[in-house]
Parts: sequence; structure tokens; C-alpha cells
Amino acid sequence: MEKLIRLLDRPIVLVGLMGAGKSTIGRRLAKRLSLDFVDSDVAIEDAAGATTAEIFERYGEADFRDGERRLVARLIDGTVRVIATGGGAFNDPRTRELLNQRAITIWLDAPIDVLAERTGRKDNRPLLQGGNREEKLTKLMDERHAYYSEAHLHIRSGTGAHGEVVEAIIDALQERLAK
Repeated sequence: MEKLIRLLDRPIVLVGLMGAGKSTIGRRLAKRLSLDFVDSDVAIEDAAGATTAEIFERYGEADFRDGERRLVARLIDGTVRVIATGGGAFNDPRTRELLNQRAITIWLDAPIDVLAERTGRKDNRPLLQGGNREEKLTKLMDERHAYYSEAHLHIRSGTGAHGEVVEAIIDALQERLAK
């Protein structure tokens, strides 16, 4: 573990659909690696003084994504830490390129039924309002799959223990950085 920590020279950024576990896994991964953790959605809400849902409602998704891109650019300032991004951050080609150049990107990929169950625990997801949650998540995955697949690492998440996902990420990081 100490060797891995010494080899890390850039932030680790988790991407994937809402409910994939980016925040939960990110916190645990940061703790395991003795790094700071930042949730970009929380940072955006703190900066705006409003929830993500309120920002979407007031300004629309395009303005939210523009602000998100600027914030993410500040977060990957060279400080080695773990960052969980919002589910749509990696859609923006400029954000994706920036993250892939200046961070190690990891796609957390979970089955749609798991995403639907997790996102159903709270009603704070603007893109899932009204209608069938699984259908909306399937549509989002269809739209975003190609973008997420550009991440450096692809880790399956799901119904297993969060600790197992963290260990899978650590193994993948060790393999990537040993090259």
C-alpha cells in the first residue's frame, strides 16, 4: 500500500451513473489510501448555496455542467486526492479530456436494478424525476456508456461489499502504476 501511495502523482477521479457508489466508495478509498476526499456535487452545492436540484431548476442542465466543468478543473490542481464526480460530468468532452489528462479516471459500473434501488432512497435526482426510474437509468447508460468507457479503469460495482470494490480499485491502480 505504501508503494502505491508513493506512486500516485495525480488525483483519482470516480465517474459513472448516479447510484454507482462514487461517493461512498470514494470516501472509503480515500481513507484506505490516507488521502483527502472531495464530492464534486457537494462542492458545487456549497459554492452555489443551493442543491443540485435547485441549480438544475433555476439554470438548467447546460449551465450546471458548465459550472461543474470549471469546478472539476480546480479540483484536479495536482493535489493527490480522491474525487467523486456527478454522474453527467464525464459526458462533457472538455471535462472528460481534462480528467483523462490530469487524473486517473475510474468508471464505477453497477447494474441498472442496483442503480434504481440506490437512487430511489432519496428523491433528489433531477434527471430521474417522474416516470420509471429503471427506464430512465437505462436510457442514461445507453447515452453515456461510450463516454464512461474512455475512463482509464473500469471497475464493477453492485450488490457486493463496498470494501471489495475498494480492494478491486486498489488492485487495478497497482497494476496500472506498476507499468
